Amino acid sequence: MLRFPLARTATVSAHCDLPCGVYDPAQARIEAESVKAVIAKANDSSDPDFRTRAVLIKEQRSELVKHHLWVLWTDYFKPPHFEKYPQLHTLFNEATKLAGATGTKGTMDAEAADSLLAKIDEIAEIFWETKKA
Repeated sequence: MLRFPLARTATVSAHCDLPCGVYDPAQARIEAESVKAVIAKANDSSDPDFRTRAVLIKEQRSELVKHHLWVLWTDYFKPPHFEKYPQLHTLFNEATKLAGATGTKGTMDAEAADSLLAKIDEIAEIFWETKKA
């Protein structure tokens, strides 16, 4: 049985439960910086327990990088942005893969973290150009 058959609904789009309109690639960058730092600390350690903890944290932070990138990709950037910057889809695809299983989430390679940071910087440059417009 329907309790509120005449209740009005509204369609909204937001990266959280309250559409605040606050987007910033810095969120992804901070997590990626953490990934890079954790990789360095783990690679410098011979303590297996520390390394295990570091790997778990690195994987969590890599997942957060992907989350923040997806929020920008799917919620902030709109069709006019993709028309003006046709490389955006490729940048996001490459960045999220660099944060994924074949990138920082699945490796202890510091170069993967550097590549991820570089992709985030490219996305951020475009993001800030769109904010000026």
